[in-house]
Amino acid sequence: MRESILDVSRQFFEEVLLPILRRDFPEETAQTAFGVFGYGSEVMGMDDQFSSDHHWGIRVNAVMPDALYYSRGYLIAQSILPYLPERYRGYDVRAGFSGGTGLSITGLESYLKTTIGIDHAPQTYAEWLSAPEEDIVHVINGEVWLDELGRFSHVRTVLQGYYPEPVRLRRIAHWCRYFSGMGSYALKRALLRNNEYYATITFSRAVRWAVQLCFMLEKRYYPYDKWTYAFFQRLPRLYEPMAPLVDEAVRLSTPWERKLELLNRMADVIDHFLVADGVIQPHPKFAEHPSSGYRLLEHAYAEILHQLPAELRAIVPVWEQVHWEANHSQYVASLDMATWDGLLNLHPIEEGRERVRAGEGEGGRG
Repeated sequence: MRESILDVSRQFFEEVLLPILRRDFPEETAQTAFGVFGYGSEVMGMDDQFSSDHHWGIRVNAVMPDALYYSRGYLIAQSILPYLPERYRGYDVRAGFSGGTGLSITGLESYLKTTIGIDHAPQTYAEWLSAPEEDIVHVINGEVWLDELGRFSHVRTVLQGYYPEPVRLRRIAHWCRYFSGMGSYALKRALLRNNEYYATITFSRAVRWAVQLCFMLEKRYYPYDKWTYAFFQRLPRLYEPMAPLVDEAVRLSTPWERKLELLNRMADVIDHFLVADGVIQPHPKFAEHPSSGYRLLEHAYAEILHQLPAELRAIVPVWEQVHWEANHSQYVASLDMATWDGLLNLHPIEEGRERVRAGEGEGGRG
């Protein structure tokens, strides 16, 4: 991209938006955190030439206490409109993420609940384990430019400190269980039964779990799947030994038996770091079983469980964006179908044009 939309948005906020807010809504501004954070490739620093087809442009995210948002949020968003330029530094102010106002306001507690499932920084092991890892990223990513109240910045600071160690270990144990039991073991059985449907599903999930385990071993949150590999490349210890295995495994040309072998070697790498980091004790090498495969990381799963506090052992970590999806369903249901289709870039094709296109495909254009 020519320039980061984060930089342009910050300049828009400081030069255009903030003076209006301080003039007309000083008390509300003092209780609001402003920046660019949350969802979108641009917040991850990953915007490129493909990012601008929807919800893209100048954006300023704002979170204020729920009570203030419900009483004043809509008024603020509408009141600033007459004072905003149509364009700023070549960007359409009303075309981006913020719904036509240049400013996307929401309630702080509601934003946290729809992202990490609670309306405050995690305080207990159970609360930490209820927050999907990729959605923690959507709270701590991006930039906060102004937060005089400090509540949102406090939540970000707590989350940026990473998981308490017992919580990290519980998550590592769960991923070891899934990689080994629902991954390499399941793939072995699928191949023995010539079940390529199941092989495809379980192999893909196993690779994902292996890469996510690398983030846990590095004490870094993994992002949403689309950006996981880009951030995987930045891991200081695990990327170098794991990348050749991952890269070969995901090639379509790699035979199934070799894919299984590569999963087993990924398990060896992860096991090596679990031992080196003192997460588990050194152990003898284990043989691969002809029908059960190589369930190495389930050895680590059990050993970690044995050392955890009793209240953590039965808590299953939340590991998908369940809180966000509940919110997203409500959002989509609030839109009419034409608006939703437009956001999806689904546009009706005229019947005559469709016939021409079909004819071109069958004719000499090939």
